[in-house]
Amino acid sequence: KQRNALRFIQEQILQKQGSTGVQQVMDTAVFDVLKYMAIYPGGANKLEDKDGNVLPDCFLLPPESTALDFAYKLHTDFGKHFIRAIDVKTKRTVGKEHPLQHRDVVEIVVGR
Repeated sequence: KQRNALRFIQEQILQKQGSTGVQQVMDTAVFDVLKYMAIYPGGANKLEDKDGNVLPDCFLLPPESTALDFAYKLHTDFGKHFIRAIDVKTKRTVGKEHPLQHRDVVEIVVGR
């Protein structure tokens, strides 16, 4: 039964239309309507996880989010012990009030 359904989707939708359109609807809702931003946690010197995947995580934040908002999104302790953030693309140190932009890659530096 499931194979028949998958075959139908493959033949009648994917081959004819190229996609189901679900991803496009989600992208439009999240990024165009809600204006959310995709923000990636990354190290200033390392963008891969232990398995070699580049920027495997992505967090969605509302417009006007700051580096401190992102720190709290990652973990409450990161927000509480926030020292600074690093804009990985520019290697620039930024403060807690630094406004984030869609597709920023940010390293959060925390104290104890």
